[in-house]
Amino acid sequence: MGSTASRDSGKARYLQIAEDLADQIRAGVLKPGEQVPSEAQLMTRYSVAQGTARKAVAELRPMGLVDTLHGKGTFVKSKPPVRRKSSDRFRRSHRNAGKAAYIAESEQAGKTPGVTVLYVGPVDVPADIAERLDVTAGSKVLARRRLYFSDGTPTEEATSYLPWDIAKDIPELFEDNPGGGGIYARLEDNGHTLREFTETVRARLATKQETSALRLSPGAPVIHLTRSAETESGRVVEVCDTIMAADQFVLDYRIPAGD
Repeated sequence: MGSTASRDSGKARYLQIAEDLADQIRAGVLKPGEQVPSEAQLMTRYSVAQGTARKAVAELRPMGLVDTLHGKGTFVKSKPPVRRKSSDRFRRSHRNAGKAAYIAESEQAGKTPGVTVLYVGPVDVPADIAERLDVTAGSKVLARRRLYFSDGTPTEEATSYLPWDIAKDIPELFEDNPGGGGIYARLEDNGHTLREFTETVRARLATKQETSALRLSPGAPVIHLTRSAETESGRVVEVCDTIMAADQFVLDYRIPAGD
């Protein structure tokens, strides 16, 4: 009984410390980019054991308030997450202005976007993607895999899959940079006018590969978003499989309430 009470008391203590630190961050006492007090400092300030101090800091990460840099410490996030508005990010006006969705939304959030192309070329399509594209599992498709950055920090890894019979006739899709407006602009330039996008969103813990690619803390959550792009003729011409650092984004959806 006493042992259980002691554990409960310890848990309550690190949560109290975490909330105190969170309040300091929200109030601007701990400023953006500033280092959070070290475990040793927290142990002295709050008269707690190292494990309690460590747990308190760990509680701040899923709140989206801090970043932990290996060997350097934990720092208050410099800017709020990017807000992804489904009603805005795929507007044709962005493509006509020569801006892909990620570029447009990052700039709106006041962040500097960046992208590294990891692979462009043919692959055997995975079964779940094949179902969305309505092609045979294992058949050849064009894959475009990218790593996106915000203010120099990797925030998402995305792979676009396009049917081979469409992609083979659009040479820009095989280039690292497909041109202004991105691949959706090139698809529309070639007669594949887009009608709507469908997204499936899941939340889960990052894999080891994802933790490494996005420089996440062990056990950090990610958003797994899969999007289908459908043309006016009803054909899905691209499926994008995206892994996003959960603390870097807010997903904002507009849902009609009519029939």
